[in-house]
Parts: sequence; structure tokens; C-alpha cells
Amino acid sequence: MKATLAPLLSLILGAATLSAESIPAIPRKVPPPGIEIPSETRAKLEARLQKANARPATIRDNPDVAVFSKAVRFALENGEFYDKKDFPIAERLLDEADRRAANLVEGTTPWTRSKGLVVRGFRSKIDDSFQPYGLEIPPKLRLNRPVPLYVWLHGRGDKTTDLHFIHRRMSRPGNFPIEDGIVLHPFGRQCIGYKSAGETDVMEAIEAVRDQYRIDKARIALMGFSMGGAGAWHLGARYADKWAVVHAGAGFAETARYNRLAKENYPPWYEQRLWGLHDAPAYVRNLFNLPVIAYSGENDKQKQAADVMAEAFAAHDEELPHLIGPKMGHKYDDASKEKILEFVRKAFEYGREPQLQTVRLQTRTLRYNRIRWIYVSGLKEHWKDSRVDAHFESEASYLEATTSNVTSLLLMHPNPDCCGGRKGFIVSIDGTEIEIPPNLFSVPLMRKPDGSWKVDSPPDGLRKRHGLQGPMDDAFLSRFLVVAPEGSSGSKQIDHWVDFELAHLQKRWRELFRGDLPIKKAGEVTKTDLTSGNLVLFGTPANNPWIAKVAPDLPVTWKEKSVTAGDLSFPADSHLPLLIHPNPLAPQKYVVLNTGPTFREAHDRTNSLQNPKLPDWAILDLSRPPDAESAGKVVAADFLDERWGLKPPRK
Repeated sequence: MKATLAPLLSLILGAATLSAESIPAIPRKVPPPGIEIPSETRAKLEARLQKANARPATIRDNPDVAVFSKAVRFALENGEFYDKKDFPIAERLLDEADRRAANLVEGTTPWTRSKGLVVRGFRSKIDDSFQPYGLEIPPKLRLNRPVPLYVWLHGRGDKTTDLHFIHRRMSRPGNFPIEDGIVLHPFGRQCIGYKSAGETDVMEAIEAVRDQYRIDKARIALMGFSMGGAGAWHLGARYADKWAVVHAGAGFAETARYNRLAKENYPPWYEQRLWGLHDAPAYVRNLFNLPVIAYSGENDKQKQAADVMAEAFAAHDEELPHLIGPKMGHKYDDASKEKILEFVRKAFEYGREPQLQTVRLQTRTLRYNRIRWIYVSGLKEHWKDSRVDAHFESEASYLEATTSNVTSLLLMHPNPDCCGGRKGFIVSIDGTEIEIPPNLFSVPLMRKPDGSWKVDSPPDGLRKRHGLQGPMDDAFLSRFLVVAPEGSSGSKQIDHWVDFELAHLQKRWRELFRGDLPIKKAGEVTKTDLTSGNLVLFGTPANNPWIAKVAPDLPVTWKEKSVTAGDLSFPADSHLPLLIHPNPLAPQKYVVLNTGPTFREAHDRTNSLQNPKLPDWAILDLSRPPDAESAGKVVAADFLDERWGLKPPRK
């Protein structure tokens, strides 16, 4: 999906600037604006970047080279130099890019065999951007056999852009001295709390390292401190079957209590429900499947995170190991670091249990639907607590499971090595006993209307499923393409809003999400674009033909003079629908109307607020201009039902 980038940005920004009405610019918070760059320095760096860009594509676009050039380019174009010391850092990064490019010309890649501190990169599947990651590879570590992987999530750094992250990873080791494995430092798209594209970044970085090095998949530890501790809580809980052990230091674990929100100051009900996407207590039972250890400084206000998680553990009669550094603030003490490493290495002695007999799964969405041999494929209602608790007795070939808010699931054989994996077994699920015949390694189960279960799969047709479950922000965790309108919608107010929001999204994706926004004009969209990713359509049926094509199949009715959702109707010249839905032109992908990620600049003050703000659909009144809190006045919003239809009005 190759998109038109800089030219379209100029087109959009120009349209917004020339508009008859003025929307105040939204100041960026993360990363903050930098210092003035001397003209001589700028000219020198631009000349080197121009030379780098002239290299053959096979060299220029090698991720291990490109991350260095991209870091300097973004620092220049976004104004991200914060000290005069940053200028020689930029030179150092370009020097490293030059060395690696010269190596590639010679047909060598010495950095791929280097030990110590190593910076590498990958090309993200979300937006084709080059994203860096750091490695610590002990000098004596033998790389000819599978080795453990320590995934370390860094803390918040408003000024730690690509340039500064790479420099740190080239010059400074991490918090823990590791000798028995590789330490991976994901960038996480800098400062979005390992949410949204930051979440995808962690998983893509792990995949990249596993592609390049022999990693023991049974010995992967997830660790982090501060913002990284928050990431360890929510990624640890939601991807619990990927880790041998999880360690979370400080950070935050949920939204409301961390921000000390009084009930009267809560946001709209749908935003509260969406806290369940990232709030770790909503997934706490997943952490019972593996060893977990927390750390807090005695005097650190972020001790609150571990206290909250300890409460969540205790509510299920489980105990969270929680080390507290005596008299420590927001940092580790040496004794606790030793105990944490001892805990992790003990977990590595056994590794990730290959055939876990007892599995506990807890979720609020089909996005996070798997623990080991259980895949939840249907929920009675999204964003409500959903559980599967299962235990398999190998000798008796008997599996007992209980569920809550689950309508269908897939059971893989819990122990395929048992009896050659060919012996049948009995499933007792919520009191229904089902005999599974021999040689069946994958069993689909579906709840019947009377509450009992049968061997069956959900019927074909439109329904929420893993990877197609919403909300709007979900479209931006995987490949997407923004499609800009051409011409006028017939409403100056709408045209102005679209111009502003497209320019805002493009700027924000670059600054906060650390990539160039994939964007094309409507007339440039190809057949390949329709199927290769999610389509994010801006405009109206009058000036975006792709909206006109999909609109008849969407639950919100959009006509020339009205926008209608059920019994609610609004004037189409001053209101816009925002929506996510399976794309009628490519049902395995999303189509999104008139929105990017829904958290905005005001929410960047704390990573705990960088959560989705809107559900599956909303109607926006454009009488209130976009600002740091929202894109306009929300006059109606809700989730769609499990068949992607409108729900009855809330009472």
C-alpha cells in the first residue's frame, strides 16, 4: 500500500489555512517543540540526508540502515532537537547509517553478528514506517543455540524521540545486568504507553528479534518500569500466553483510581466502558497462568499500581509477590533488583509450560481472546467481564470448563502428545458433557439458546470476531490507509472540518505515532488498497466515492440532508457520522468514517488517559470546533451489537 505523503500534506494544510473560518491550532505536548536549529547545521544534515536518500532502494530501505536516517529526518522536520549536544548525536547516527550502507555495498552485515549494545530496526506492518529497537547481547552469550529473551519496556520520555532513543541504546545499558540472554528494548512508538500502535510495536519488535536470533520461545520475560511498568501490566495480562514471567515496576494499572477521578467527573458511559480495553484488573485472571512479580519504591506515588493489582489478585484468592524498596522513590534499590532477577531466572528454569493443564482466561473484547488452548470466538456482549476457566485431566481424558458471557469458543487439544494425541476425551462445559471423538485436535463449541453447549461453529455472516470487533481505534493497530475526499461536499462547515482534521491527523501521526501517515486521495485508491488494509474514509458520499459505495451497507443512514441512527436524525450539512464496521468491499478488513485515533493532545499529559474515547459509532455536531479534547460535540454514540447492528436506545 504505497500512499501519497508530503504532496497531500501540503494540499490539506493549504486548504485548512485558506478556509474562511479559523480553527485554533492545537499545541502539541509530546514530543514538545525543540530549539532553533542553526542554518549551517540544518544545511549540513539535510545534505547528508539527501545523499542517503539517493542510495539504491535495497540499501536505503534496509531497516537496519533506515532507522538512523529516519531519526535525523524526523528531528529536523518536526523540530525535535532539544540541546546543542543533539547536533553531534545526529551526526553520529548518520555516520552509523553510512557505515552500514557501505557494508551492504560490500555484501556484509557485521552488525548482525555484533554483541554489546546494538541498534536494529524493522519496517512496521501498520504504516510501512521504520521503527528502531535496541539490543543488549552479552559478549560471552552463545548465539548458536536458543537463548532467553528479556523484553524491557522503557519509561516515559517526552523528549526521547527516535534520535534520542537510538543514541541511548547505542551508549547506555539497561537497568538490569543480564548475562544469560538477549535484552530487547522496544521503542514502542515513544510515548503512548505501549497502547495503540505502541502495542503493535512491541509485538513487531519481538517478531523481528525472533527472526534474526535463536530465541527460546519458552523463555521470554516481559519487564518494565514506570510507563514500562504500566505496559508490563496491560501487555502482560492481555498476551499472557506469550510470556514465561512478567515483572512490572511502578507505572499504573488502570484509569479511574490512578487519576483520582470522582464519580461526578467521570467521562461518558461509553468511554468508561472502554477503560476495559487497557485496565489490567479486567484481565487479572490471565496473570494466574504464569509467575508475576511487582516492584515499588516505598515512597513512590506509583506504588498505587501494584497495590491495585494486589487487590485484584486477592479478590480471586491469589497473592501477588510485591517487592518494596525501603525509602526508595521512583527507582529500584539494588537488593530488589537482585531478587527480581532471581525470580525471573527461577521461572526460566522451568520455562513457559508447554502443556498447561489449568487455563484461566478473562477478557472484555475478542481482540484479546486466547490463552494457550482456549480461543474465545463469541461474546454475548462486548465490554462486559467474560471468562473461561478450564482444567484438563490427562489420565482421565476429561476437561471441565465454566464460562461467563461467552457464546462460542474453540478448544485445541490440551495435551496432543498424550497417547499419540489420538485419544478422544470428555468435555464438561457449564454442566453439559460432550464426548470428543479420537483424532479431533480442534473442537468448536457453541452455546445453545437454552444455555447448554454443542459441537458447532457460529453461523457464517456478519458478526463481531477476533480482529473485527471495534472500537474505532482498533483500525489503527494494523495496516490502514486514510482516503481524503476530492472536491466539495456542498457544506463549507464540513469541508473546513475535514481539511482541519486531516491535517491534524497527519501531523499527529508523525509527531506522536512516529510515522508518515498512509494517505491517498480518493481517486488514487487501487483494488489492492481495498483488500490490503483498513480503509479510513474522510468526507461525505458527495465528495468521497468510497463512502458512497459503502454507505448503503452501514447501520447509520447517510442521505443528502440527514444523518440517521435509529430514531435519531441530524442535519447532514452540520453533522458527521464517525463509525467503524467491517468493510462491505473487503469483509475481512475495517472501514472507518471520519476519524483517526480518538485520544488527543489533552490526553497526552498522562499515558493512563491515552485510551479510546469513542465506541463503534458516533454523531458529531460541528458547531463546536475541534480542540485538544475532541474533534467536535458528540451528540450520540454507542457500540454496535454482536451482528454489527444498531442497539436499542439506552434508557
